[in-house]
Amino acid sequence: MNHLFPLPQGGELLLRRYPRPAQHGLQAWEAADEYLINELENHSWNKDAPVLILNDAFGALNLALHHHQPISINDSRISELALAANAQDNELELSGQSLTSLDPWTAQAPGLVLMKLPRTNALLEYQLAYLSQIMGPDTLFIAAAKAKDIHGSTLKFFERYIGDTKTSLAWKKARLVFSKRDADKPASELPLPLAWQLEGTDFSIYNHANVFSRANLDIGARFMLEHLPSNRPGHIIDLGCGNGVLGLMAMAQNPEATVTFVDESYMSIASAELTVQHNLPSDSARAGFVVNNCLDDVAVNSAELILCNPPFHQKQAITDHIAWQMFVDAKRILNSGGELWVVANRHLDYHIKLKRLFGNQTVVASNHKFVILKAIKTS
Repeated sequence: MNHLFPLPQGGELLLRRYPRPAQHGLQAWEAADEYLINELENHSWNKDAPVLILNDAFGALNLALHHHQPISINDSRISELALAANAQDNELELSGQSLTSLDPWTAQAPGLVLMKLPRTNALLEYQLAYLSQIMGPDTLFIAAAKAKDIHGSTLKFFERYIGDTKTSLAWKKARLVFSKRDADKPASELPLPLAWQLEGTDFSIYNHANVFSRANLDIGARFMLEHLPSNRPGHIIDLGCGNGVLGLMAMAQNPEATVTFVDESYMSIASAELTVQHNLPSDSARAGFVVNNCLDDVAVNSAELILCNPPFHQKQAITDHIAWQMFVDAKRILNSGGELWVVANRHLDYHIKLKRLFGNQTVVASNHKFVILKAIKTS
């Protein structure tokens, strides 16, 4: 669905979510984006210094400020693709850089930093620690989110890493956060990836800041690990791999197979690489790592087994369109006779989608909360 994002000086941007084929009716921007852009009319900043925009989900902020050639910092491949597609729709040229949280950002103190609050405090801490190293006392820094997502504990992160912090009044259920860099506050070290031992094994699982369930084993993945197929040859894909725990165990239990780890999060792929390198260093030639929107541009008929623990949200919105795209892509990529294994909450009713798409599905295992489903590509 197309949505028009209003600009404070008049005019509008045509914005759509990504991926484009999804029919979910969700808006590609929120009130916090609009609040941020409108608030800038009340401020000045050093226009000769870099402009940094963090966590812009679908390009509203970057496109509204495209004439400043902003540096876009994001952990999401989908957000990168959304920005590029929306720029093309609005006939705007993207002349700024597109970076990930793990890239070097800028050596010059930014004049302006705009941040949409990330979903996790771990990523917020990581990004604020990085900003503490590059921001100067004259940097204008404004963050935005839904008012319900800005808590006292959230503001303490800004005060700890940046300096004096205050908030705006709420507008359309959104709120702004203003932080000024304290010149006397030392720069913070970047948090290291979190590591924990996978129970029942000698393996350590590594997690950068933006990994889902980074502090412990996701209970859906735990259930899938109890039922992973073993001694399969060929090509296995861990789709939506997160920290790579499913793919790691697939490598261990299928020594003749190659395993490709796929996720749209750069930090997730970096975590999966660390996980494999530290636990199966001699088998690293059997592993591949790809940041991707599901299985875009992956060769058809190129996998024998796909393991999937799909998300049921995009940013803050609850939706199953990403899971559906994963299933559609999996059918395209699998060889005839290849299998898609999905672990999911029982209430999501993915068995209906798999039966409609593949023409078959079976229950591998189930408990009171989760179900593992298998669908076979028959043609």
